[in-house]
Amino acid sequence: MPEVAELDALVEKAKTGDQSAVVKLLDHFSPQVRAKIRSKVNLPWQSLLDEEDVMQVTALEACVRIEKFTSGGSREFLAWLYRLAENNLIDAVRSLEAGKRPNPSRRVHTPSSQESKTALVELLGVTHTTPSVFAARDEVVTLLDKALSELPADYEAVVRLYDLHGRTIEEVAVELKRSQGAVYMLRARAHERLKELLGSGSKYFTKF
Repeated sequence: MPEVAELDALVEKAKTGDQSAVVKLLDHFSPQVRAKIRSKVNLPWQSLLDEEDVMQVTALEACVRIEKFTSGGSREFLAWLYRLAENNLIDAVRSLEAGKRPNPSRRVHTPSSQESKTALVELLGVTHTTPSVFAARDEVVTLLDKALSELPADYEAVVRLYDLHGRTIEEVAVELKRSQGAVYMLRARAHERLKELLGSGSKYFTKF
């Protein structure tokens, strides 16, 4: 088992974007986080979600967002990893509960690809009206396409299938070979990342 000093050194490497260091930290700490999460998966959802789903999405998120972890050593990294996992679990359970009583306003319903993309940008909440700048619809589509291409493959796939193509959660889960809970977690993380990627461009958007 690595000493604390070794783990702290790995954390410092991870902060620089060293993905191999992130993977080593995940290998070391994931069992502890998994054990805590296992006890929090409520019985009603165990057929649609388990701790392994949570850990897979959490590991991906840790690799993608390691630049957000800027201070502390291995102890703080473990706490950060647990928060990521807990937030993923919360998002999954909330989405599964909401799925039993769907809210049409939280889905994109449009007849064309271009309209579905502009509707998704509005759904993400990154649009606002400006008095002097008017973005053409195709510019919005271009910005969204670029942002989608910068997402991890699983994030992009969920957004395209569920948000843009209007597939059901069951269909997306089957196609991606994921549980429904995992799909909802991936979607929540993908939306967060899209908001960040679109943030700098959103000042040019208007209501469409």
